[in-house]
Amino acid sequence: MTNDVTNMVVEVMPHFEGYVYPNEATHQPLWSVLIVLYPYITGLVAGAFIMASLVRVFKVQALEPVYRLSLLTAFSFLLCAPLPLLLHLGHPERCYQVMMTPHLTSPMAIFGFVYAWYLMAVLLLELWFDYRRDLVEWGKITPGFKGLLYRLFAVGVTDVSEPAVKLDVRIGYVLSVVGIPSAFLLHGYVGFIFGSVKANPWWGNVLMPIIFIMSAMVSGIALCVFNYMVLMWVRQKPVGMKCLDTMGMFLFYALVVDAAIEALDWVHRIYSAEEGFAVLQYMAREKLFYTLSLGQTLFGTLVPLILLGLLQLVGGRMPEWLRRRMYFVSSVLILIGVLAMRWNVVIGGQFFSKSLRGVMSYKMEFAGMEGWFMGAILFSLPFVTLVALVKLFLSERLPATPHEDFTAKSAAPNG
Repeated sequence: MTNDVTNMVVEVMPHFEGYVYPNEATHQPLWSVLIVLYPYITGLVAGAFIMASLVRVFKVQALEPVYRLSLLTAFSFLLCAPLPLLLHLGHPERCYQVMMTPHLTSPMAIFGFVYAWYLMAVLLLELWFDYRRDLVEWGKITPGFKGLLYRLFAVGVTDVSEPAVKLDVRIGYVLSVVGIPSAFLLHGYVGFIFGSVKANPWWGNVLMPIIFIMSAMVSGIALCVFNYMVLMWVRQKPVGMKCLDTMGMFLFYALVVDAAIEALDWVHRIYSAEEGFAVLQYMAREKLFYTLSLGQTLFGTLVPLILLGLLQLVGGRMPEWLRRRMYFVSSVLILIGVLAMRWNVVIGGQFFSKSLRGVMSYKMEFAGMEGWFMGAILFSLPFVTLVALVKLFLSERLPATPHEDFTAKSAAPNG
């Protein structure tokens, strides 16, 4: 019976586009570009925090120049992560009800508590303990409005004695340790939201949370590489090749694991060849050819794998200018590839009908709440926020107040 249904689907698909039954779906996907940005931005948060944790928890000294930049990157993107969800709601002014009247059977309602835990109890506190001594010192010597901001951020805790600073370091270390599983929980939960939809053959997969976690690590590390190189270029400073090589090494390893897991997912789908496989095959070959076959697989995975693999094998014999360009191109391609992966999951998962006998077309509008212009604005907001945070907390004009341990060395505002 299954083979007969599969053969029927294969015969119908090339000749038919649109839903067989009008009550199966609307003429447009219910989840649009805003919901594509939601898992993409949260993934960048988790990956950037993992990059910072490599310094504080795992003592990777070569990554000290990007420690605070990674924390600020994670914080700026986490602040903007719920905005796509809020704008997608019919009544965004009611969003507070998720926290006031929790609904324990709703995955999206529970996500509000996961997000609040990671933002308030982990990332914000870790940033404050890491910066507290510097905020006190900067508040004393910086005039004007910026000095007032530093004093406000210090919230009246002005003790900079050696025991107090050591306590800050210990608490920050504990928060980093707690933050690692919290980062996995944050984005793994996003994958769980999609993977729990069993009726959809594209989403209903036990590997979906793991795939989301690994792609989040890859995209977050790539974002840190991109931000670090752009920051050094803007400040007209030389890029630390030891730091860049170390980031490239971790990016390569994470990309290998991510590509292997996604390949395993497709091997499992091909081998099992369940009822929905024919429609997935058609989607990859036709409807999602540019975003899946080219954007995600070729340019977002294979090309960066080759470039980063060459850098690991023969990078020592390459000139520095060539290595920098290869790292930069790889990071940009990975960011584009992971965005294409989010598009394929969110939009592609809504293209085919529940009867598995037809697909819909989708053309993203320019204007409107679900248009690509609004999506571009939302995606640019984390970068605007990051620029403001860098000017406040990584400014070259601020004096350095080095601490006695490696966290303080990376804390110098000159980055």
